[in-house]
Amino acid sequence: IQALLTPEDAVLSDELNHASIIDGIRLCKANKYRYKHMDMQDLEAKLQDAQKHRLRLVATDGAFSMDGDIAPLREICQLAQKYDALVFIDECHATGFLGPNGRGTDELLGVMDKVTIISSTLGKALGGAAGGDTTGPKPLIDLLRQRSRPYLFSNSLPPAVVGCASKALDLLTESNAIAQSMAAKTQRFRSKMTAAGFTISGNDHPICPVMLGDARLAAVMAEDMLNRGIYVIGFSYPVVPKGKARIRVQISAVHSDEDIDRCVEAFTEVGRKHGAL
Repeated sequence: IQALLTPEDAVLSDELNHASIIDGIRLCKANKYRYKHMDMQDLEAKLQDAQKHRLRLVATDGAFSMDGDIAPLREICQLAQKYDALVFIDECHATGFLGPNGRGTDELLGVMDKVTIISSTLGKALGGAAGGDTTGPKPLIDLLRQRSRPYLFSNSLPPAVVGCASKALDLLTESNAIAQSMAAKTQRFRSKMTAAGFTISGNDHPICPVMLGDARLAAVMAEDMLNRGIYVIGFSYPVVPKGKARIRVQISAVHSDEDIDRCVEAFTEVGRKHGAL
């Protein structure tokens, strides 16, 4: 973002974007606008206000890491076209398992030809543990190669990491079985937890936030789950807004149906024990 935008430009950011996007925007000299989370009316108002600037860039997570929400990319792209803006999406929590071929939210929502810039990581679903990528029009990528400070002043990725990520991409290209399996397991967990009486935030994403509200409740329940052999993480302010503490559960393709059922049973026991149900 710092490499692409000047003081004559504007960047419009979802208020719940990942910290890495927020910090990247802070470093740039462009005019900054923040719109309400996935609120298209507010985004349109901000785009109207930003018409006075040379370029406009809408920046959003494809999938939001703390809430499991999927950005309304169709609507974002329509507004971007209407107000002559570029679209940047961060696919770190979507690459590898969302969309028919695991390409991410842009594939899932059918806007692959309307998004200008995509950034992602090799360190999550692709299993590379480090590194990332940025894709876009060739002139833009050429500019990043010349101006992006993290790219210019860092070492290349270790060959082992590149090999691991490359093989993961090969597996995704050869078959969509992993992505389909992940979707089925996610649906199983979300439906069973909802039936048990829990509130699960977000869309059909394998990041499944169990909303509890109280910070201490989230902490003690997560600890009690660990005592039962299930590792989940409690999050509270300042990582998430006050009053919206939660336990974040992340479903993996290697989890079996038995694993998921055991997790739901443990949540039900712990929830009743601590008065969450």
